[in-house]
Amino acid sequence: MKHFACIVGARPNFMKMAPILRAFEDCVDADPILIHTGQHYDHNLSDIFFEDLGLRFPDISLGVGSGSHGEQTGRLIIELERVFTQAQPAFDRVVVVGDVNSTMAATLAAVKLHIPVAHVEAGLRSFDRRMPEETNRIVTDSLSDLLLVSEPSGVENLTKEGHSGDRIRLVGNVMIDTLFRCVAEAANQPLLTELGLEAGTYAVVTAHRPSNVDRPETLQGLVEVLISVSEELPVVFPVHPRTRARLESFKLIRALESASGVRILEPLGYLDFLALTSQSRVIVTDSGGLQEESTALEIPCLTMRENTERPVTVTEGTSTLCGSDPQVLDDNLRAILNGTYKSGSCPELWDGQAANRIVAELMSSRD
Repeated sequence: MKHFACIVGARPNFMKMAPILRAFEDCVDADPILIHTGQHYDHNLSDIFFEDLGLRFPDISLGVGSGSHGEQTGRLIIELERVFTQAQPAFDRVVVVGDVNSTMAATLAAVKLHIPVAHVEAGLRSFDRRMPEETNRIVTDSLSDLLLVSEPSGVENLTKEGHSGDRIRLVGNVMIDTLFRCVAEAANQPLLTELGLEAGTYAVVTAHRPSNVDRPETLQGLVEVLISVSEELPVVFPVHPRTRARLESFKLIRALESASGVRILEPLGYLDFLALTSQSRVIVTDSGGLQEESTALEIPCLTMRENTERPVTVTEGTSTLCGSDPQVLDDNLRAILNGTYKSGSCPELWDGQAANRIVAELMSSRD
């Protein structure tokens, strides 16, 4: 029997871990323990996702909560080290996903206790050290002994960094497993009817990264573009708590709320959010996960970032990097409205079976 500590801490982790845990159900020799660090603790950012994804509730919940990066990471390491040390039977391997602080903290705690670590979504690089996620990715990959990669650029990056090929496995994108499993159910959600929307006739917007929401002039430029385009295309904006705080402090929230074509929503559960995004005409975002989902759904995605750790979504998929330039964003929105925006396709191995390949690697690997 192999004993696995499966770590989640924030919303993107849940969507990646859910299909892995389901794939483990077919392994009689596997004992996966789900540990939720509590990095995201708001109901709409955490609990409701367990319900929507059919993800079992955690075996262990740590409730670490928020704080500065150093403060939060320190608490995460302390709590995870305690769990790993006290585990009976001992864990044979820690499984981490993505690039949040919980991912890096679990890796650090594990390797100091000589527990092997497998990193799902290894090798992604934005090459922008200003992003805290980039630090988390690099540290996690450098310490993990099994690197499970979602796209070819990840293999290239890890090879260039000197990682041994026998540690690297191209397994596909586990986020897409969840997407394909849930998209039909999401289409039956009543949200669009409740909002008075029709499929293919509106834009969805998400924004939370400091580069877009922490500077008044940048956030104001985004708000102005959204209000302008909403005169021709309704805009639905589920607002992250952090972004709402900035909109309020910069006195921009009233302009959005006053625009007749803009709908401001609270954060949504996974199925409601997927109902919204999967039936939209265009997605405007700074989220890595939405770049992937829009590509799999073949929906145009305007990514408000200068770079992306998921380049296949640009080279093969539907995403265009717009940076924080409101004019570039507006130009691309106009291209979508007039039908001249580029098309894209779903990459290889984004087929809904990545979790099965991941579990096969976990079960066959030597700890």
